[in-house]
Parts: sequence; C-alpha cells; structure tokens
Amino acid sequence: MGKGFFLSKPVGVICMILGAGALATIIALSVVYSQEKAKNDNQVLPTDGGTTTKAPATTAVPSNEPWDKYRLPKSLVPRWYNVTLWPRLLPDETGLYIFTGESTVEFECVVETDLILIHSNKLNHTNLARLTSVDSGVKAPSIKSSLPQIETQYLVLKLDGKLVKGHMYHLHTKFTGELADDLGGFYRSEYFEDGVKKVVATTQMQPTDARKAFPCFDEPAMKAVFHITLIHDIGTVALSNGKQQETSMLNLGKQNVQKTVFEPTEKMSTYLLAFIVSDFAHINNTVDEVLIRIFARKSAIDAGQGQYALNKTGPILKFFEGYYSSKYPLPKSDQIALPDFNAGAMENWGLITYRETALLYDESFSSNSNKERIATIIAHELAHMWFGNLVTLRWWNDLWLNEGFASYVEYLGADHAEPDWNIKDLIVLNDVHRVFAVDALASSHPLSSKEEDIQKPAQISELFDAISYSKGASVLRMLSDFLSERVFTQGLTSYLNTFAFGNAVYTDLWEHLQMAVDNNTDIKLPDTVNNIMNTWVLQMGFPVVTIDTKTGTVTQKHFLLDPDSTVTVESPFNYEWIVPIKWMKTEVHQTDIQWLQAKTDIVDKMKTTGPTDWVLANINVLGYYRVNYDKDNWDRLLAVLSTKHNSIPAINRAQLVDDAFNLARAKIIPTVMALKTTKYLNLERDYMPWKSALNNLDFFYLMFDRSEVYGPMQKYLMKQVSPLFNFYKTLTANWTKIPPGHLDQYNQQNAISMACRTGLEECTTLTKTLFKNWMDTGSQIHPNLRSTVYCNAIAAGGATEWEFAWSEFQKATIASEAEKLRSALSCTKQPWLLNRYLEYTLNSTLIRKQDATSTIVYIASNVAGQSLAWDFVRARWTYIFNEYGGGSFSFSNLINGVTKRFSSEYELQQLKQFKADNSEVGFGSGTLALDQSIERTISNIKWITENKQNVLSWFETEAKLNEPML
Repeated sequence: MGKGFFLSKPVGVICMILGAGALATIIALSVVYSQEKAKNDNQVLPTDGGTTTKAPATTAVPSNEPWDKYRLPKSLVPRWYNVTLWPRLLPDETGLYIFTGESTVEFECVVETDLILIHSNKLNHTNLARLTSVDSGVKAPSIKSSLPQIETQYLVLKLDGKLVKGHMYHLHTKFTGELADDLGGFYRSEYFEDGVKKVVATTQMQPTDARKAFPCFDEPAMKAVFHITLIHDIGTVALSNGKQQETSMLNLGKQNVQKTVFEPTEKMSTYLLAFIVSDFAHINNTVDEVLIRIFARKSAIDAGQGQYALNKTGPILKFFEGYYSSKYPLPKSDQIALPDFNAGAMENWGLITYRETALLYDESFSSNSNKERIATIIAHELAHMWFGNLVTLRWWNDLWLNEGFASYVEYLGADHAEPDWNIKDLIVLNDVHRVFAVDALASSHPLSSKEEDIQKPAQISELFDAISYSKGASVLRMLSDFLSERVFTQGLTSYLNTFAFGNAVYTDLWEHLQMAVDNNTDIKLPDTVNNIMNTWVLQMGFPVVTIDTKTGTVTQKHFLLDPDSTVTVESPFNYEWIVPIKWMKTEVHQTDIQWLQAKTDIVDKMKTTGPTDWVLANINVLGYYRVNYDKDNWDRLLAVLSTKHNSIPAINRAQLVDDAFNLARAKIIPTVMALKTTKYLNLERDYMPWKSALNNLDFFYLMFDRSEVYGPMQKYLMKQVSPLFNFYKTLTANWTKIPPGHLDQYNQQNAISMACRTGLEECTTLTKTLFKNWMDTGSQIHPNLRSTVYCNAIAAGGATEWEFAWSEFQKATIASEAEKLRSALSCTKQPWLLNRYLEYTLNSTLIRKQDATSTIVYIASNVAGQSLAWDFVRARWTYIFNEYGGGSFSFSNLINGVTKRFSSEYELQQLKQFKADNSEVGFGSGTLALDQSIERTISNIKWITENKQNVLSWFETEAKLNEPML
C-alpha cells in the first residue's frame, strides 16, 4: 500500500518542502536549530555514552513508563517510510552544517494504544507531528503532546484516543539536524582536493544511529520498505540503497538544486540504510545484470585506485551466489570509499561504505597486505548481503552470528578471488589466536547474551568486539568442518530461503543445519547441532584438551590465562564442551573425528607405542581449543621440530608455538618449555610459524623491555632471526626483488622487522639507507617494505627523519600510504616528538577523528611512548569520551592498547584509580575492556614474579651458545 501511494504521487510529499514557502520554513528552522544549539551548550553525558542536551528535570527520577525503557513496545509495526532529506554542504551563518528533512511512516497498530514511541536522537522537530488514518472508516486520534525523551532517544507522542488494532496510520514529521563530524548517523566527512575543501554528507547507522537521521522504529526486527529522496547541490551525486529512479532540477528561492528519487528498497532494517551526497567520481561494470560501481574522490578514481575493487567484486559476488545457492537480491552493488569513517566498512544493502584504506588500491603505494585487506573486507561485506541483510538477526544479542559468519566466509570469498594466496589458513593467526587471548580471561563473555541484558546503545556497541567477530568466525569454521561444507551450505540455503526479508534467532540456523544433517546419513554426530553448538555459544571461554599418550586419557578443562582468577559467570554446561578432535600420529593423519563429550575419555588409538612415536591434535587448527600433552610427547614434538619440522604442517607448527606459550602463561607447562619451541626457528622459513612466534614474543617484549631480561633476550632472538634475514637477502638479490609467494612477502617483512628490532646492524643500516635515499633523492621504497623501513629508520633517527615523514604524511593523497606513515611516526624514541604527536590527535585537521584512538595506541606500543600515552589518556579522558562518542567501537582498542604493557602493582593501582575517577563520565564501548585490562594486569604481575628469573637464565644460556649468524 505504501509503495502504491509513493508511485502514484511521487511529487506530492516532496513539494511540501520544496516550494518557495518551504524554503522560508527551512531557513527559519535553521535559525531555530542554531538557537537551540546555543541554548544547549551545557551538555551532559547520558549512560548510553552519546553527547546530548541536558535532560528535563522531570525525568530525573526513574519510572516504569514506556518511554523510560530502551526497547520499543510491541504495539506498532512499520510498513514503509517516505523520507526526504536535504543536507547542506556549506555552513549556515552560525557556522553549523545542517540537514532538514521530512518523513512519513506507515505503520500498523497490532496492540491498542494511546501512545506512539518512535526513535529520534538529536533532531529538532520543527512543528507538531501529524497523524492520519489510512482507512477511511477509522479516524486517527489527535496528538495531545510531543516530547523528546533524551535518555532513551524517543519522540514521545501522547494521543487523545486509542489507535485501533489492525488498522494502518501515517505519522508525518518535519525535523532539522546537525550534519556533524561525529562519524555517526547522517554526518559530514571533509577532505581537500586541489587545495579546496570538499564536504561529503554520508551515513553510518549501525547499530543505533538511523534515529539521528530521521524519526524511525530503529530496531533490527522493525523491517520496512524505504522510499528515499535526496535534495542536493547541482554538480553533486546522490546515492542511496536503491537505484536512482529519477532526477530533476528545482529552484528553491534563489537556489537551484537537484532532487534525486530512488527506487523503493527491499524490506530491510533501519541500520542498513545509507544516503550520501558528494562530488565523487566512479567506475563501473555489469555482472549478470547487477550494476557494480566503485565511488571515491575524483583524484583517486582518476589514478585507477578503484580498479582492483571493481575487478574483484564481481567474482566474489558470484562466489557467494553459489555458496548460498541464492541470487543476489538487488539490481546494483555500489561501494564507496570515504575519507572519514569510523569502522572498516559497513554492509549497507546496495551501498557499502568503506574507509579509503579498505577499498582503494594503488600498485605504486599499496602493499600486498593492503591488497589482502581490500579483498577480505569486500568479501566480508558482500557476505552480509545475504547473511545479515536478507535475513537479519532479531536483536543485537545475536550480533555474533551475523559478524562471526561474515568474518569466517570472508576468507572463502577472498580465496576465490585470489586463489594463489593460500589465504584461508590465515584465519588461525588473525582470528583464532587473536580471540584466544581475550576469551581466556575470566572477564570474557559468551557469544550469545540474553536479549534482556542488551538494552542501551552503549551495551549494543560493546558487542562489536573480538568475541563476536573472531570467536564467532572460529566456532562457525569448526562447525562447517565437522558437518562438511556441503552439509553446512545446504543448511544455510534452507535458512536463508525460509527467513528471507525477515528476522531470525541463532537457534533457527541450528534447526536448519540439523535438517541438512538428517538428510545426509553419512554425517555422524554425537548429539544434535543445537546441543553441540550451544556448549560453544552459551558459555564463555574454551577448553584446553590434554592428551596423555601413555594411557590414551583425554581430558578437558576451562582454559584461563590466570588460573587463580575467579570466574563469576555461571555456565549452563559447567564449563564442559562437546569437542571435535582431529589428530595425527607420527605423520599419519586420522580421517575420523574423535569427540570428547565429558571431562575425561579414554582413546586407545592415541597411545604411543615407540620411543619416537608422537601424537598431534587439532589438525589445521579447525577446533576452537588449545591442546596440551604429557611431557614425553612434548619432548618428542620438540625433537621433530628440531630435526624434521616439515613432518608437521606449517599451520600446526604455528599452533604448537602458540599453545605452548599460552599454556605456560596459564602455569600448565613450564615457561622454559614454551621458549624451547623457538629454538628450531633458525631452520624455519614459513610465514605462519614465524608470525605465531613473533606474536607470542611480543608479550615478552611487553613484560621485559624495561628490565634486565631485555639484553639477553635481544641477543638470543637476533641469533634466531639472522638465518631468516639472510635467506631473504639472498632470495631477493640483496633486497632488489619481490619474493614469489604472498606469504613469502609477509615473511620477508617479518625477517627485516625482527632483525632490526633485535639490533642487527646490517638491518638497521639497510632501513636507514633506504629511508635516506628516499629523503635525498625521492627513490621510492617498495610498498611491501615501507611500514618496516619507515618505522625502523624513524626509530634510529631524530627530528629530521620525523619531520620529513610528517611532511610526507600531510601531503599523502593515497590512504594506504598515509596509514603507513601515521603508524611509523609513532616509532620515534624522542619523547618530545611523541608528546607533540599525542597532542596532534586532538586536532582533527592534523589527525582525522577516525584515526585518533589508533594513533594513541601506536604511540603506546612504543616503549618510549607507553607512559606518555597513558598519562595523555588519563588527563584527557573526559574530552576524548565526549568528542569521540561513548558508542565508538574503538574505545575498547584504546583502553587495551594503552594498558597492555602494565605489569606492576603501581600500574594496577593507576588503572583502578582511572576507573574510579571516571565512573561518572563512563567508558562506553570500552567498559568491558577496562575490566579485562585490570584482570590482565593482575595476571601479568603474577607471571613476572614467577617467571622472570627462569626466563633471564634461559635467555642468557641460549644467547651464549653461538654467536649471531651474520
């Protein structure tokens, strides 16, 4: 019905705000908005973390009124919206950038009510909303009062009578908002091109910011059809989820503008909406009648930076059509690179938004890791077009399934686009090992929360963490493996077909996967999919599986980095999991899966029979658990590494190193045994084991780079990395060629980075020479090596090198190059430069808001900048919190980043004091990260006390065995 109304009267609603009289109204609204803004300069912070105007005194006392609850009542269901927005890309006379808008929503009353609650946040409603009845036989009640509810972000409309169940109504509103630079809702992004400042009006709605753009029922289950119209300056391009339907010229008083009307969307959630006005250029092609376009700054498009994304989008889109057995449901797929964007990318249906570094590729400036990031992020977002957009989770407590699934299959999509990369294995380093570190804390949380526990916007934002993304990806990968991809995708297809254009809960997926299992008699499971997977979803953490190869006894236990920590979160399964174990015995892979369903089991096949017999479990790290062995088996595995390491798959060599170091931190095996896994590295040439080792040795650097352990550790590690450095020196003809393989190129970077980090003189000379040649002659460094060379040369240099890099950063027009320089600038050892750099993060003309928190973390990662960054964050927390928004996803990264080196009682007390001092301000999406940082610091203190002397003695002994191989 809404579609018919819109199509039959396409101009009717629009004309209400586009005539000459409307122009006067809009100008007046601008003045009203400016006055309101000025009156409300005194701002407070609500508990949801956003900066809003001070709430009325009448709401000071909590009540049980519907408008004081964060969830919408079930009384109204939207069907369609008709939204017209006019963003101003120039400031008004008060210096504000504003947008004006008008919206009509058709909704059905499903429960009689005399109250309308509709989300609205930071919008000034310029006149009383108007309510009309769609049905001629039913009269709509009048609106008695209209009141914005600041805390719960509603427009509260009280009626003088009740809405009738089963009848449809139209709610019409007019409003004005600020096109702020806060990276949320309808916001502005700025950049300079040819010395001229350009403004982009763009959006980021997820999770709860569509309400900042127009009044809406802003919950994922409240799906509707959206008719979007944008008013915009002549010469600019307007984009939205739907295809452009028509465009026309309008004269609004003294101003000529364009009006672009878009085709109605499919039925979809508000958080997937997008609308953008810019003067960007684009390139395009068509794949099976789907129009694919890449938009970016004109200079970026002219330089060919969108071509790689365009080339890969079509193949990835076709891959997912085959994977889901479902045709892409839209006529177009637009992708746009934005200068200012808080996340990496956002899966808006039909109009995906990206950071420039996540979409634009320039062969002269972008490294192979930049290219990989583009391929995987495009795959991640395109995966969402079905899983998340076509079928959407009912509420945010199941966010993990949406993001975890896309984080898993992004590797499949990227592997299809770049089959020579062998990229699918990298999920182990990027996701499995990454999230193990968080999920091994007592302050972790289950994948799925109770719906009633996730209410406020800040609570929703907290869910966008490593657990949801990386643990979600890890357990779904495990599920796909033990079901087989064939059965897994059968269940997916059934799930998507059943819930298309609707909503689901995570157990709905389990049901459809079970149906697929039941239809494939060759799949044997020890229990239902629901019962197996709920042990991984409804309890936090993961097990360590211990195999005693003398007896064949296999046991499981909740793995905690600090075994003395207290777990206060109750588990419905008593911290037991149904564990699928793939294993091998002395080079022979097992074809079956051994299921561990209790605390203990006996597996005779896992007994060793000879002095050289060994067992290795979790082949290809497909299971989400760690593995421990009896000492004899550990010794045999270490012997194999030292004599015939290729007998063990590279991915499992990486696993052995990572498991050993973390088992040692948990006091399950001696730390010295973990260090022994690094002794064979002088023989290792594969990327994954080296990267795993370096990731774990980072912890040793964090704990010991301010102590007497540092010197012997450096000497030992220099000895281990020197053969790798020399290997790549030879392979690349003295650093003049590129290694042949994708992962080889990564390992070349490892070799240079670690060799320079340990003080290998030849490496330092190499990086300083390359950097100086660049400074003096403009001789370009290969993109793959830039991050490493820039950082090490700046660390070894002084103000001259830093100032040169800063100048290059300011001039950089390639986002990936700017990112490399921004990171490298944090590598200097000069405290005064680091302090100055920290101050720059508060100036968005020097460091973009989207990059401020990560820049602070970069500085904190430098031992010379650790205390400076911590002092900076403590001193300016209120400002940082207010300026960057309590809902910022980056707050957890910021808090973790500036505290990860903490390992003393003094630092622990500072951390606790920081929490106490800022309890009223709050920590937004970083709240859980703060508790995790406190727990991690306590664990670090204990670990150093118990291990420092043994570690020092081991490094001293090993460093003396041989001189470094130069």
